[in-house]
Amino acid sequence: MSYRDVATKQVLIWSCTSVGARMPVAMAPLALVFLVRERPGGYALGAVLAAVYVLGEIVGAPALGLRLRLDRARTQLAGGLVAGTAGFVALGVFPGAHPVVLAAFAFVAGGAPAASAGALRALLTDLVPARAVAQAMSAETMLMSGVWAVAPAAVTGLALGAAPRLPLLLAAVLMASAVVGLWLLPAGWGRDDAQGEGLRGQDQGQGQEGAGPGPSLIGLLVGAWPLFVTGAASLTLLGLAELVLPALLEQRGIGVGWSGPILAGMAVAAGLGAFLYGLRTWPGRLRTRSVVLIVGMSVCVAGAALIPTMAGIAAALAVSGMLQSGALLTRNLSLREALPPSTLAAAYSVMYAAAGAGYAAAGSFAGALLQVTAPSTAVLAGVALTLLLTAVGWWGETRSGGRAARGADTVVTAAPASSVGSVGSVGDPAAPGCLDAPGPEGTAIRGGGDPEHRL
Repeated sequence: MSYRDVATKQVLIWSCTSVGARMPVAMAPLALVFLVRERPGGYALGAVLAAVYVLGEIVGAPALGLRLRLDRARTQLAGGLVAGTAGFVALGVFPGAHPVVLAAFAFVAGGAPAASAGALRALLTDLVPARAVAQAMSAETMLMSGVWAVAPAAVTGLALGAAPRLPLLLAAVLMASAVVGLWLLPAGWGRDDAQGEGLRGQDQGQGQEGAGPGPSLIGLLVGAWPLFVTGAASLTLLGLAELVLPALLEQRGIGVGWSGPILAGMAVAAGLGAFLYGLRTWPGRLRTRSVVLIVGMSVCVAGAALIPTMAGIAAALAVSGMLQSGALLTRNLSLREALPPSTLAAAYSVMYAAAGAGYAAAGSFAGALLQVTAPSTAVLAGVALTLLLTAVGWWGETRSGGRAARGADTVVTAAPASSVGSVGSVGDPAAPGCLDAPGPEGTAIRGGGDPEHRL
């Protein structure tokens, strides 16, 4: 296993485009707090604006991701990024506007470009050989870890050292640069995907002659619900740990100022974990790896809640961040195995929304628990909730077995029968024209866009 296949000019352009699209997302919540903090009730208003921004992402990612089409993906993404840029410009130019107006701007800034995260991930995996998909996703996670480590410092420095509106205007410039970057990249991904043709034919009511009705895009995504549950579970736990950390440090008699360095260390450790994950092929099924990583992360976060020293808390959270990046990678790789390439942008967008919903739920959960219990107890309750969600997701994956793979293969059969075989051959490895029997995850790897069978 090597990162050599990822070190290409196209991936470099993709990286610059992705930073332009994702850095504003990392900057926005804190930038919104700084934007209005000097107004009466500024901190509360800032928290509300940040929540509205995240709500825009949660709504926009699946709503827009499900509507992406290969033949006009670039135009759709550019339109979303342009609208998001306008939202950030409006926030920076009119900081004194009525709170409802600011909330509308924040919702547009968060929701309009929300599908770009999933679409850019789908494009990245199309830019590299199939054997390097795990390394490409690991590189993406490392890049995003760096973005999330730099963003808070950039926002704080600009807001306090220059003007509160500058971080939002910088976010607008960065997002506009991502629009330019899109035109240096391919217009779409998986253009030879027969499955995508089948889905588009169904969407347009143009069934192929001799083809049976395959599952819809919504049906395929609903069938992958266990992956979204476990993906959200991992971020819910880490979000809870981050949000409760200042109160936990105060409970231990440690200065809350250490929260920043500890969280930065956790982000760096997440990048290291992604790098290590991509170095080799790991044993076991993807769903087994995911459960092991989430359980390990839960143990570390529980340890951070119980350890009395600052160094111990920092070390436990760093290890949990390292494991969490691996857990999210296994979820994204599982989506790639379970679904046709033409659906991956939508699937990644739904995963993004699920993770955002998990993080938002963590904030509400933390706020409610801290009113009635100690911070350490709140963290332990979050660990219990995470393990419950993980168990539900694992049960769903094992119960569905090869069902997702059979659904993906059914979509394949929506192409002409001469090229892919008959509907009746699906799920029968001995039947003529059958594309694949379910792989070790109970899903057809070829149905997930792995033509070299090396993932």
